[in-house]
Amino acid sequence: MNIAQAKEQIMNAMTAYFTKDELGNPRIPVEKQRPVFLIGPPGVGKTAIMEQIAAELGVGLVSYSMTHHTRQSALGLPYITEKEYEGFSYQVSEYTMSEIIGSVYELMRNTGLHEGILFLDEINCISETLAPCMLQFLQYKVFGQHQVPPGWIVVTAGNPPEYNKSVRDFDIVTWDRLKRIDVEPDYEAWKAYANKKGVHPAVMTYLSARKKDFYKVESTVDGRNFVTARSWDDLSEMIRLYEENSLKVDERLICQYLQDAKTAKEFAIYYDLFNKYRSDYKIEEIMDGRADEAIVFRASQAAIDERLSLLGLLFDAVTSKLRSVCEQEDVLDLLTAELKKIKEALPDREGKVSDLLEEHIAALEEKLESGRKASSMSAASRKSMQRAIARLEDFRAAAMRERAADFETVRTAFGTLVSDLKLLAGKAGAALEHSFGFCEKAFGDGDEILLFVTELTVNYYSARFIGHYGCDKYYLHNKELQFQERQQELIKRVNKMDWEW
Repeated sequence: MNIAQAKEQIMNAMTAYFTKDELGNPRIPVEKQRPVFLIGPPGVGKTAIMEQIAAELGVGLVSYSMTHHTRQSALGLPYITEKEYEGFSYQVSEYTMSEIIGSVYELMRNTGLHEGILFLDEINCISETLAPCMLQFLQYKVFGQHQVPPGWIVVTAGNPPEYNKSVRDFDIVTWDRLKRIDVEPDYEAWKAYANKKGVHPAVMTYLSARKKDFYKVESTVDGRNFVTARSWDDLSEMIRLYEENSLKVDERLICQYLQDAKTAKEFAIYYDLFNKYRSDYKIEEIMDGRADEAIVFRASQAAIDERLSLLGLLFDAVTSKLRSVCEQEDVLDLLTAELKKIKEALPDREGKVSDLLEEHIAALEEKLESGRKASSMSAASRKSMQRAIARLEDFRAAAMRERAADFETVRTAFGTLVSDLKLLAGKAGAALEHSFGFCEKAFGDGDEILLFVTELTVNYYSARFIGHYGCDKYYLHNKELQFQERQQELIKRVNKMDWEW
């Protein structure tokens, strides 16, 4: 299965394992809770989905790579203690707490979260001295003399032996205690994640035309050549930072991430061409509705690879604006919830509104830090909360500056933010309409505009924006797309029919 399907399977397992009876006991006893074992090639996204799952479930996450653990660090160190049995005193060996189990308790103490995921990566690469203890851990969730705390689920991961020389083969007894999920690289599944994250348009348009380059591992006389989903993701981040700092993106940089010489060279060539299109087509003018006829004509006569690159540039620029609107909405949602509490509490307080704002800022900062430590909050949620805290600090500064005790100063400041959002949404909507207008002029009834509609439909931020604010041209072309899809489905059904009586 692909990584998105694996994520769904793990989410379902977590939900089942977290389910309790009327007495608060897990419906599936701890010893019967099979740890999930994700097995798949490197760089496919196994670790990333664990962070997503923890954030979506709002639970803690403790991650460990088992490759560096010895028997002592995993089980704890032995020490001698005195115990009495039937009137006689004996020296016996006990163990200090496992570093791994200790980390779980530490996170619980620092965050207040009592449910979570203990994620053990590279579990099939453990040391020989630790291997005999794993069977006990997988069934009873015990390292040494200490058990994983109640409410914590164990998820493990590893690579198949063809990708890692250190892999140890599990026997049937071990496999029979694991919930095995095999994961394969899949571009379409990664694409949904990449669109939401905002992976660089050069990467997205390159891979849309060359899906075979998305994931490859090849053995040659010079060693292993490989490109993974992680490679593209990390390269995208670096390209954006290089561009922001006016640094040159060249093949020497690209091959540091795409460790396959042929793919690195082809992407480097494509990236240079992509930048030429970015300069020539003046995307900002298209979104402002100011594209001149020469640009429209060039697009209409362009080869298919140039058209795809242009669509990628346009899609990235438009969705960036739509994303900004959605992110600002998230901030206002957080502010609305906090300000409502402050307004309700104000009449019962003798202090000023600035004092209440200070208390709420401190509470949000504590929640933010807890979410960061526990990995129970997504990166997007953390950014929204940081921005909301910054706005609350602005409100507090304004209230203190005006020596305001009532809510009116805060209400006015919040109203300004709402007005700013409406203005931002209006500009983003206009950019979307102008982009459609350009595509209609340049491509007419071609597949390019339907491709543009499809990308807008599957992208999280554009779908959310259009659902909230609407877009007449999107609805028009989306109906055409749906009609064509229904027509193609009808043709397929007709072709399958047996017309013999």
